Amino acid sequence: MIEQFKIISPIDGDMLHAEDGPLKDGCLLYPVNVAAPETASISINGVPAKFIDGVFTSLALLEHYENHIEVKEEKTGTTQNITVYKLDHFAGKYRLSIDDNIWFLQDIHANEDRYTSIFDNPYLGFLKKLHNRYGTKVHINLFYQTEGFNLSQLSDKFREEWSAQADWIRLSFHALQEFPDMPYQKADYDTVKKDCELVIKEIKRFAGEAVMGPFTTLHWGEANVEGVRALRDAGYKGLLGYFNADDDLPAVSYYLDLKKRRHLKKRFIWRDNAKDIIFIRSSIVLDKKPLEEIVPFLDQYQKISRKPPYVDLLIHEQYYYPFYYNYQPDYCERIETAVQWAVNNNYTPAFLSDCIFK
Repeated sequence: MIEQFKIISPIDGDMLHAEDGPLKDGCLLYPVNVAAPETASISINGVPAKFIDGVFTSLALLEHYENHIEVKEEKTGTTQNITVYKLDHFAGKYRLSIDDNIWFLQDIHANEDRYTSIFDNPYLGFLKKLHNRYGTKVHINLFYQTEGFNLSQLSDKFREEWSAQADWIRLSFHALQEFPDMPYQKADYDTVKKDCELVIKEIKRFAGEAVMGPFTTLHWGEANVEGVRALRDAGYKGLLGYFNADDDLPAVSYYLDLKKRRHLKKRFIWRDNAKDIIFIRSSIVLDKKPLEEIVPFLDQYQKISRKPPYVDLLIHEQYYYPFYYNYQPDYCERIETAVQWAVNNNYTPAFLSDCIFK
């Protein structure tokens, strides 16, 4: 009779980092745990595993960005293989990401003849002051259009200035527009591709490719496999979401099922090797937390589990504006409070592309 076994951890696609185990000569030692009957004979990458507390375990030495792990039942010759990743620069970094952006660009368009800099816009001006004070890197996800304006109308007169900010600003596709809600939850490949290409084309035109990168957050964080494939084909290698599970909150988790959402909620990052896409969990949505709750909320990660390896501080543009029905007068203070928390907890600013890829 063939002995059955199952790899418990890590799972295929796990992206491991300095918070996951000791480093030895640039390599990461990580325990591989396998469920199998005690009578089995299990090896992990050729090393005999020990049966401890009901599972077989052995330390795997992860030397490279991409690492292959083979588990073998020696009596039967049956094998299972997974691929995991070692991220050398992921843990201890943070960024500010802002969704639903379009109105600040509409303002720059309306004041094209008056503004001498993109930072004459008060919203961007605040972000520049934040960057100057803390070194914060800011990722801005864009709508293509809003009432009375779309990105094709925006002048390219500030293109050089945009490009000069590439060390701390990223621009990316978010959605065609704000409504309807969850626009891509059931959208086909061509719909997502068309909207994505509209935004990418205009970013290249008015700001230049230097401010673009391989990560984005899709509006409402919902898409089927075909929609995600369209984003991947457009150049986006990673997607941000909430990955809520076991609560009443929106999942904001693309096509992932409950089991994968639970895994991401715990680990903050995972790669779907079959679909060639990385998922990253945001740490907090600042416009959903009163100012006085931001620091306690971020502190609780360490208390109930562990702190996020990479902190994505997320907020939405519209709450900045007094004319918005749900205006938050302390919008800027919320952002600065969260950034100060990151700094005080020894996180340093970095784009995801600088933290994930070898």
